[in-house]
Amino acid sequence: MGVPSDDAVVIQKGQVSGDPHVITVNCPDKTGLGCDICRIILEFGLYIAKGDISTDGRWCYIVLWVVPRSGSIIQPTCPPSSPVYLLKFFYLDRNGLLHDVTQVLCELELTIQRVKVTTTPDGRVLDLFFITDNMELLHTKQRQDETCEQLHVVLGESCISCELQLAGPEYEYNHGVSSLSPVVAEELFRSELSQKETRSQALSPDMTKLKKANVIIDNSLSPAHSLLQIHCVTHKGLLYDIMRTLKDCNMQLMVDSHRIPEAIEIWTCLFSKRMGKRLWIPRSKGALCSRLKEEMLHPLRAIITDRGPDTELLVANPVELCGKGRPRVFYDVTLALKVVGICIFSSILA
Repeated sequence: MGVPSDDAVVIQKGQVSGDPHVITVNCPDKTGLGCDICRIILEFGLYIAKGDISTDGRWCYIVLWVVPRSGSIIQPTCPPSSPVYLLKFFYLDRNGLLHDVTQVLCELELTIQRVKVTTTPDGRVLDLFFITDNMELLHTKQRQDETCEQLHVVLGESCISCELQLAGPEYEYNHGVSSLSPVVAEELFRSELSQKETRSQALSPDMTKLKKANVIIDNSLSPAHSLLQIHCVTHKGLLYDIMRTLKDCNMQLMVDSHRIPEAIEIWTCLFSKRMGKRLWIPRSKGALCSRLKEEMLHPLRAIITDRGPDTELLVANPVELCGKGRPRVFYDVTLALKVVGICIFSSILA
């Protein structure tokens, strides 16, 4: 799961209800290790309240204080060689049903690879979920029956039919998205922030402070490393976003002091190096600062557009250079739509 096999991992539960659990990892160091560990934490629906990381460049010692987010579920990553199964069910639509199905699959430790949802004019829905099993048991009748039974429970009388089988060639042909106009594509996938976003005009969740992201690189405090200081509004997966950016830029974390107070602001200090050298070149420093600001202000890209009589919500999530996308995006999007009472007429996850 991204950590060498000879690691020592210890998890200590909180002494009383509500206290954070403490995860301690003692393992060989490598570039991107922090990103890999933060990704696993995020996949399990956990929130990093505080963390300390120390390394001598060869061995790394990590302590993370984590708490589950409201309604969090376990969804670990499955091995890449896991066979893909097609879960197909037909049901009568209702608000929030797609998220309820997504939650059941995650609770069963089934990873969603792709989704295609279609609603017929009479209010019936056909869902195609391409899934893999983290427990590697979906080939057994017991595991298949358990999956269908749990779905029948959440769907209730709305369920018309439910089928589960190995995915065939349709898996390769059901991952496209509808064509985007050049204007929408530019807005959704552009790599630079607009001047308005750079001026930090987006409001924070409590609507009392402007959403800001300040990034400073200082080479004066260490003869061997660069000090990276980040001051921004906290959000879900913030530490993962920082670590993912550093990993993609081939930067190795040396010392981390990461604290998230009860307020929405966070101060993170990172000693890091790139290819054994500090960041001296102004252009490199500027590029890294811009990249981090972009990730702090826009961990996801979401756009609402009109396509004829329909309204489309387009969500783009960042992908690591290794090809892994941000964890739990589909779960979070369907949850948000359920909370605000918006029904999903059609959906594609690719």
